Amino acid sequence: AVVSTQSTWEAVVSTQSTWEAVVSTQSTWEAVVSTQSTWEAVVSTQSTGEDPPAINLMASQVQVAALVDLSDFRPENKAREAFRIYDESNPRFQLVKDTYQLMHEHQTYDYALKQRNSWCQFNHAKMTVMEALNELNKLVDDSDPDIDLPNSFHALQTAERIREKHPDKEWFQLTGLLHDLGKVMALWGEPQWSTVGDTFVTGCAPSPAIVFAEQFRSNPDMNDPIKSTKLGVYTEHCGLDNVTMSWGHDEYMYHLLKHNKATLPEEALYMVRFHSFYPWHTGNDYDYLCTEKDRKMLPWVREFNKFDLYSKSDEVPDIEKLTPYYQGLIDKYCPGVLSW
Repeated sequence: AVVSTQSTWEAVVSTQSTWEAVVSTQSTWEAVVSTQSTWEAVVSTQSTGEDPPAINLMASQVQVAALVDLSDFRPENKAREAFRIYDESNPRFQLVKDTYQLMHEHQTYDYALKQRNSWCQFNHAKMTVMEALNELNKLVDDSDPDIDLPNSFHALQTAERIREKHPDKEWFQLTGLLHDLGKVMALWGEPQWSTVGDTFVTGCAPSPAIVFAEQFRSNPDMNDPIKSTKLGVYTEHCGLDNVTMSWGHDEYMYHLLKHNKATLPEEALYMVRFHSFYPWHTGNDYDYLCTEKDRKMLPWVREFNKFDLYSKSDEVPDIEKLTPYYQGLIDKYCPGVLSW
């Protein structure tokens, strides 16, 4: 009731000053919503005694901070496993598993097509890349054990690590800044199981390399005589350009860059579109759908993945200092106001 509409959302947390005033410190966050009982006491009923503006703000805060980093549970990635250690005693485990359950149950071939057709109207906002980056300050991955900073900080951390290792590749650095901007969908009502998490090919049998792959038993496509087969609606080596990926921030940002005529090279577009396609670039599956072009691009996606996974830290980037440099890259590859 509090944050279900865009107008309410904008009224509550549309300005940076409001956001900073309420959740700028970890102690404030923990004092307000660190436990379920606190949350229920603050915003579960209208009889809390708090004035409506305070209740609205706290409710929106929980909506933002609950965005789940579903990348935390990839058992096949041993290097990643060493970086983030999880087991079922972790209270976030069930939240992530439940979110994947919703994704794997509802992300059918038809659903992915429907969401792509809807979001690729690009009629939600007109804003620059820097404005979109600022919007990411409203998104904090509460399930991420390595960092409790907004997503915009992770974007800059990724870009700066790439810049350190690839100082001659400006397009690569900018890709690090852009890669997660599609998560702004969550601010416009897209559920997180349709925004974040590992992606996969719809319209064919799911790869066993997909995290929580057993959950696909509840997916209606598994009862379809064609979509439940290995090739499904595709032909062998049809190319990843010709498959329908599950819907999420990767796919949205890829189509957005194409629609707005960004001049980034093909390598960058592959990084944006497939950085969450773990069953492919880490699980080594879906080669039967790939062309030689896809295979040629795979090392670039893997190279990007190293910086995406391990760039998160508590060191806050100097945004004021870095902005002029990255604004120059934006002006070069995707300038002006974009359609979102």
